[in-house]
Order: sequence, then structure tokens, then C-alpha cells
Amino acid sequence: MTLEALAPYLPEAALESCHALIQRHRVLLKIVKKRATRHGDYRKLPDGSHRITINSSDNPYRFLVTLVHEIAHLVAFEAYGKKIKPHGKEWKYTFTCLMVPFIRPEVLPDDLLSVFAAHFKNPKASSSTDVQFALALKKYDPPTAKQLVSEIPEGGTFKLYNGKVFQKGKQRVKRIECQEIKTGRVYLFQPHAEVELMH
Repeated sequence: MTLEALAPYLPEAALESCHALIQRHRVLLKIVKKRATRHGDYRKLPDGSHRITINSSDNPYRFLVTLVHEIAHLVAFEAYGKKIKPHGKEWKYTFTCLMVPFIRPEVLPDDLLSVFAAHFKNPKASSSTDVQFALALKKYDPPTAKQLVSEIPEGGTFKLYNGKVFQKGKQRVKRIECQEIKTGRVYLFQPHAEVELMH
């Protein structure tokens, strides 16, 4: 992918370094429409090349994290072998090493610097499971009509991207119990999950 094609998706100060990472590791980068279940994925193809697919995003900081997350899979598998856990200690170490050069004021706004520094002491398999990190990143998403589960009153109903309807229940320590209306099954939601409020 050319520098120009990559430019709309990344913070300007991170562009050349990210492009160099893509070139160095011979990554075939594919940018696709937003998928509800994942931000990106990595696959080693039968011919030995590496394909990374990332959701198109108007949030350059989310795109940066996702791109480096997926490149870290490639680098960790090549350094430590195929038998390592996808999000095990080798991947965490690799992800942190690749990400640290971007945690500086030229790349990140002030309000993200300390949050990124804290997150990358022990990065999670998904940025969504670190609530502080997810909420800090969300500030840079374009405006949306959706709400966070935590913003919906207890007993209120909401709909997911797949059409399933839930009623919000009680707050547990970190997650919120919500009952699916159709089946009566109870699911645990992250407080920052984006949903559509039903009126």
C-alpha cells in the first residue's frame, strides 16, 4: 500500500513509521468496511505472504492501534514460532515494543498519552476489554446516534447491530447484566458497548 493511500487513516506523525513496518514485513494490507465483531485480523497465506485486514476508520488512533496489533501477531509468530498463544506473553511483549515508539506527543493528543502508556504495560487481546482505554479512544470516533450500555437506565431496552433486543439489568463489578427479550437469556455487557436505545 502506498504512503498516499495510507495517509487518510493514520495520525500524520505515525504515517512513515507505519508504512515502513508494512514494507519491512511484506504485509498485504486490505482496508474494508466496518465489521461489527472485529477491528482487524492477520493471516499468513499459503504462498508465505502476510495479509492484514483492517476496518476502515475515521479514528486515526484506533486504526493505528489495530494496525500495530495485527503486525505484532506476524512479528511474534516469526520470532517465537507458530505454537505461541495468539495473545500470550510473546505477543504482548511484541505489541508493546512495536507500539512504544508511537506513544509520544507528536503522534498522540495529550489526553491519550497517559492512557496509552498505562494500557501498554500489559496490553489486552482486545482494546475493548480495557474500559479506560476504550472510552479514551471512543472520544475520537465520529459522532453517532448510538449510546453506551452504561448510559441507558436500568430496565431500559436497547437493540444490537444484529437486531437482538435486550433489557438492561443490574451492574456487576465490571459488567452489566442484560436479558435478551426473545429468549430470556442473560448476557454480560461491557459498560462502553455501543447500542441503539429503544423508545
